[in-house]
Amino acid sequence: MENTFDPNAAAVADSGIYGLPCTAEEAQIIIIPVEWELTTSYNRGTVDGPATIMEASLQVDLCHHDYPNLWQKGIWMDEFPKELRKLHDEMAPLSEDIINALYEGTIDEEPEKYAELYARIEAATEKKNAWLRERIAYWKAQGKVVGLLGGDHSCPLAYHQYLNKQGVEYGILHADAHCDLREAFEGFKYSHASIFYNTLKFNNVKKLVQVGIRDYCHQEKALAESQPNRIKVFFDRDCRRHIYEGGKWKDLVDEMIAALPDKVYLSIDIDALDPKLCPNTGTPVPGGLEYEELMYLLNRILEAGKDIIGFDLCEVSPSPDGGDWDGNVGARVLFHLCGVAAKD
Repeated sequence: MENTFDPNAAAVADSGIYGLPCTAEEAQIIIIPVEWELTTSYNRGTVDGPATIMEASLQVDLCHHDYPNLWQKGIWMDEFPKELRKLHDEMAPLSEDIINALYEGTIDEEPEKYAELYARIEAATEKKNAWLRERIAYWKAQGKVVGLLGGDHSCPLAYHQYLNKQGVEYGILHADAHCDLREAFEGFKYSHASIFYNTLKFNNVKKLVQVGIRDYCHQEKALAESQPNRIKVFFDRDCRRHIYEGGKWKDLVDEMIAALPDKVYLSIDIDALDPKLCPNTGTPVPGGLEYEELMYLLNRILEAGKDIIGFDLCEVSPSPDGGDWDGNVGARVLFHLCGVAAKD
């Protein structure tokens, strides 16, 4: 990183993420943007989450409260291939056609047409996943701390595919409003609502600890209950009741950490937070974590000596009116994740 860089100064035009001037070679932390959201069925826009956070990051002061030297480690944002973004944009109308047909109850009228559309979207997603697995492997081979920035929550499946190939045994701390344990939601094999149903197919994933959950279906609840030694859900309402009746967030966090193995992957859907902090996310749900509750949880995981082996932040969307609140919050969550993952 340039010796003349002043971390107290305002970010300059054309600087890197968080205004840092480091190169990919100099950076210890690599963020891979994943511009993909073909299965989002409510509010679309997460495909532009990486660009939104990139822009908002230039307003983040670099003296992090918990990790004041984080900026010195260097953070560099990779590029999502233009050809994959073009592929996404070509597939997006097809997925919207499927979702509209499901909503209108007309999908069974043209089964061959929709079977072909499903197949094309699945093939496109597998092409994106193949690139992402290779990109993660490329940076990991150089000793980098690697995080993903979505896009919808289907994006990190490639990271878990990579870790499975490496034979790493680990647990996942998953903060979200939703369980994401649905099987092929709305017919999409790689749905954002199916990310952990798909991930749990890998036997090396020893534990899934879910936090902030407040919106789920019977199938997801039954799946979690059928695997109590592998899936631990901290439902938001139960956590709130514990606190309202005199309990402490610290005690709940202690339980979350105790449930995790030594190696931990952090998967953060921004809608784990109260929607006042992420009003434009794809599927906002009332309730959720306060910002500092999430920061405390992440810090405690690091302080407990857990080995953070990877992370992702997904579902941040820009405001349709051009506001930057969602990006503002997302950029700060990402900055904190970098500090925790880099073990600063």
